[in-house]
Parts: sequence; structure tokens; C-alpha cells
Amino acid sequence: MITGKNYIGNLLSSIGKRTFKTFNPQTNLENEIVYTEASEVEIEQATSLASEAFNVFQKVSGAKKSEFLNEIANEIEALGDELIQTYCSETGLPEGRAMGERGRTVFQLRSFANLVKEGSWVEAAIDTADLSRQPIPKVDIRKMLVPLGPVVVFGASNFPLAYSTAGGDTAAALAAGCPVIVKSHPMHAGTGELVASAIIAAAEKTGMPNGVFSNLNSSGIEVGVSLVKNSRVKAIGFTGSIRGGRALYDMAAQRPEPIPVFAEMGSVNPVVLLPNAAQIKGAEWAKTYAGSITLGAGQFCTNPGLILGIKGDDLSNFIQDLSNEIVKIEPTCMLHPNIIGAYESNKAKMQEQSGLETTASFSKETSKNYGRQAITTVEGATFLANTALHQEVFGPFSMVVQCENVQQLEEIISKLEGQLTGTILAENELQNYENIVSALQNRVGRIIFNGVPTGVEVCPAMVHGGPYPASTDSRFTAVGIESIKRWVRPFSYQSWPNELLPDELKDENPLNITRLVDGLKTTKAL
Repeated sequence: MITGKNYIGNLLSSIGKRTFKTFNPQTNLENEIVYTEASEVEIEQATSLASEAFNVFQKVSGAKKSEFLNEIANEIEALGDELIQTYCSETGLPEGRAMGERGRTVFQLRSFANLVKEGSWVEAAIDTADLSRQPIPKVDIRKMLVPLGPVVVFGASNFPLAYSTAGGDTAAALAAGCPVIVKSHPMHAGTGELVASAIIAAAEKTGMPNGVFSNLNSSGIEVGVSLVKNSRVKAIGFTGSIRGGRALYDMAAQRPEPIPVFAEMGSVNPVVLLPNAAQIKGAEWAKTYAGSITLGAGQFCTNPGLILGIKGDDLSNFIQDLSNEIVKIEPTCMLHPNIIGAYESNKAKMQEQSGLETTASFSKETSKNYGRQAITTVEGATFLANTALHQEVFGPFSMVVQCENVQQLEEIISKLEGQLTGTILAENELQNYENIVSALQNRVGRIIFNGVPTGVEVCPAMVHGGPYPASTDSRFTAVGIESIKRWVRPFSYQSWPNELLPDELKDENPLNITRLVDGLKTTKAL
């Protein structure tokens, strides 16, 4: 049952003065439940509990954390139809999307459960002593990854499950041994509270310390600002706009003790359509990309917002085909009036830019809050001269840039901001465009061949991140088990008594994990 209250550890609380409701964009009406925004007192209580919980939770074994993560997955599944119905009522997204995202969330949790149960992820390294070494004896040094401390996770507007309350950031932080405080997204506070109740139930069932998880409601920026500035918080996870992520990043850097902010932000996900591909499969790619641009009303961080090609009849035909195909697709509901308002405003600003031509725009009447898709095109020189054209329009919008030649195409790619993905569409010609591939690789976190960027597989090989502003630290991924490394730091023990070392570093290797011992990987005891 949804209460509209905050979870301060396992306590439901609502002492704040500010209240709000979520909104159903399909009915264009507010939902009934009233939510209470967390007060400063409740923020202090949540961060204090998290700090106390960290003293215990950082020492919890991988096996016990695995039980906890699996139990969260079980409890989320047990929420059943109530979770799906609440999700749909707060987002306007269809039931199938809700069920798919729930499955992804559960899969992420179970993946991290398997990771920490096995245990080798801590990257244990042991360099044994050699006291006979001359001229200076070598001491015993042992290293492993240890958790940072309490983490604040900001829920994402476009993924109420997979990137929010129990999404990838939360799952990775808990797996690392970090308590989590979620700053719930106001657009789906009910979905967030239900998932929070599942996490709290799982924590109690598996004996986790109170404060290992809290969920705080907010309707504005105040709760988030207070959390980032709180000295007990040691790291931030964020998925959202460049403006929001950069504000958090700057705020965290200005603290007396600066902390890392791992933010996944804007991306136009450039697609390069090479000449043979345009000639041979231009019409086919046009249809495929019309579907990708409008998928989920364009509300994906990997939406293909920029298509680059070399001027000519084949590219002109592709633009015409893409324009024809995209208006055949019925618009779908966007997440919130604020989001469609921003989309229409940003689309209009883009279309007003000098030299930009709109080649397709869905013009029929639609239901309220349904985003009308558009395709635009511009000359390469104009695109280079106007960096406003490089910015993301969050929604079903894409721009085709007509480059004069390969040299201009390479120049444009090299001058793009950092991106999550880049795509190459080619037909037996890629070997002739090595410079294009290299230029694209330098600007993105993931490069795709003959496909679409929409769709982010949850697996160890996935990189969901990229050079700024795609993310604030391109060395890390926000998806997959490797994302646990955002919430840890390397730590060494020197000349430490064996019986007082963590199990991961003891001579006998009681966990039977893979370790680097004197330069060699092994599971053997010393």
C-alpha cells in the first residue's frame, strides 16, 4: 500500500510541510495520493542512519549481500500488479514496457547478487614479503576494493524502475557495501515508494542494518541539494539532464570534502551513414531509424538524435524516405506535461535556427501529452558554425547533417561533445573510413555497427557512459556488473597480521576467490 510518506530506514515518516501529487499523462489528471516531501530533520535522520549502517554493512560478507539483493528482487516481483498499474498511471507508458523494465531491474539485482557471492570482483592483490631482499627488505602488501560509504541515488524520470529506486545505481552501490539514500523522482513517487517498501522488507528479512536504505520524496531541488551537501554522503549517482548533472557535480566539488558524482547525462548518439549503405540500403535504414527515433516517444538516453552523411542523391533519398516513414508512425504519450513542454520548446528553438530545414513533422491531431515527431536537415558547414545545433532535443526528434565530403564529416565528428553511443552504417566500405571510425571512437563510450543505439544490454561487456557530457567520468559504466567500481576505492594493508585481514586477503583464501599473488592469478592458498 502506498502511504505518500518517506522511508527513513525502516520508519515511515511525513513531518514535512510541502506536499505534491504525481500526474497521469494519459488521462491528463493528477493521481489521488498525496506525497510529503522530506524535511531537513528527516534528511539528517536518513544520512545519520546511513552512516551508522555503513559501519556494519561494509563488513557484511558477499554471501549475505547476495541474499539481500536476491530478496529485493523477490520482493519486487511480489508487488505484482500494483507496481505495474502504479508505474503506468505515473508515466503514461504501456504495461508491456512496465513489465519489461521490472524484469530488467530484477535481472540487474540478481546479476550483482551472483557477482558478490563469487567474490573475485574485489580485485584482491597480494605481494608477499621478502625480508632478504637487498638493499631494502620487501614488506608484505595486500590490496582490495572497499566501499566508499553512503551513496545518494537520484531517480531518473524516464526509467522509474531500471534507473531509479532499485535500479542499476542502487543495486551496484548495495553490492559494493554502500548504504543508499534514494532521492525519489517526483514524477513517479508511488512507484518509488512501492519499490522502497520491497527493499526495506528484504533488508529486514536478511538482517541488514537499519539505515542501509532510505527513500526520500521531493517535488523540487531542495532535498537533492541538501543531500549532496551533507558531509555523511560519500558519492552521488544521477541519470538525467546535463544541466542537472552538472549542477550536482559542481556542488559536490565545492564541498569541504569533495565527493565523486557519477552522472549519466545528455547524448545525441551520432549515426554515420556511409555512401554504400545509403545507396544499397538507404530505404531500409530509413524505416529502421524512423522506428528507433520514435521508440518510447524518443525518451531514451540513446535516442539517435543526429545522423551524418555525405551530400548526394543517395543521402537526399534517405532523408526523403526517413521523412516519409516517420510520419506514418502514430505518436505516443510522453512522461509528463513538463517533459513534453520542454520537448516542444526545444524542438521549436532548434527549428528556428538559421539554415535548418524541417523535412517532416507529424501534423495530425493527437491526444494531450503525445509528442509529435520531426526530422530536420542542415548543411555541414552550418552545423559546424552553430554549436546550438549540436544539443540534444529530448524526444522523437532527429537531425540529418549533409556533409560536403569525408574531411568535413571527420571534422564534425571530432568537434561533437562526448556521447554515449556512436553508430556506423556501412556496406563493404568500412575499411576505407578508418579515420571516421577513430574520430567516432574518441567521442563515444560504445560504437555500433549496422544497428540502432536504442537498447542497452545489461552485461559485463556493456559500457554505458562516455566522454563529458555523456557522463562525468568516462572511465566507468553505469550499466552491468562493472558499474560496481564507481562505489569503491582501492585500499592496501601493509605488514598486517593474517588473522586480522579480511577473508579476501588471508593466506588461506577461505573464499576461494581469484587473486593476483606475486604477479600471478590464482585461487590457491599461500
